[in-house]
Amino acid sequence: MKKHIASVSFGKDSLAMLLRLLEENKPLDEVVFYDTGMEFNAIYNIRDKVIEMLKDKNIKFTELKPKCNFEYCMFEKPVKVGKPNEHKGYSWCGGRCRWGTMEKISTIEKYCENAYEYVGIAVDEPQRLQKERKGNKLFPLEEWNMTEKDCLSYCYANGFDWVEDGIHLYDILDRVSCWCCANKNLKELKNYYLYLPTYWEKLKQLQSKTDRPFKYNKYTIFDLEEKFKKEKKDGDIR
Repeated sequence: MKKHIASVSFGKDSLAMLLRLLEENKPLDEVVFYDTGMEFNAIYNIRDKVIEMLKDKNIKFTELKPKCNFEYCMFEKPVKVGKPNEHKGYSWCGGRCRWGTMEKISTIEKYCENAYEYVGIAVDEPQRLQKERKGNKLFPLEEWNMTEKDCLSYCYANGFDWVEDGIHLYDILDRVSCWCCANKNLKELKNYYLYLPTYWEKLKQLQSKTDRPFKYNKYTIFDLEEKFKKEKKDGDIR
């Protein structure tokens, strides 16, 4: 008989899925988490809390990791070896070059290939649902008709929150994905600058090691800092 494995990032949607699977006593043999090494501290705090819950229920927890350290891949790994454009490092992960995301997806899919994999995609993300539909994947949030907003409310109601420096991350970010994801939009990045100075400094440290702009092939983190400084000075902090 195939095992049932829940793939959980510990963001709002996959966590809501896991909590409801447990609440409704659905078949669940294992929970798998892929640690990029670049998650918010809040994600790791929730992971640790959930691990204790799983121990009480005798459900296996597995943590997968990338083949190489994230910053090694970003700055040092030989790329396009032997070709005229050979270089070191993939630079930022995001946009057309989602190298970290692709490794994460392929690693989890390979791990779960002989099991039923619960995937936490909300019902109001139809394009993602369609893209991810494969023979062994199950989508409980769609079955339960749970939207992203529903998922966040469900997590809050069950005592889970994502807090950094006194800030509730889902109040200022659309997604609590890797803190260095280049798919973050300008609104989210401005909120990093305004409310998450620790992570903003980390972004600056990464940018200092690569020439590739962070957003739109135009803005480096340092460009964005100047932009946000000016907007703050001018009173535009929306």
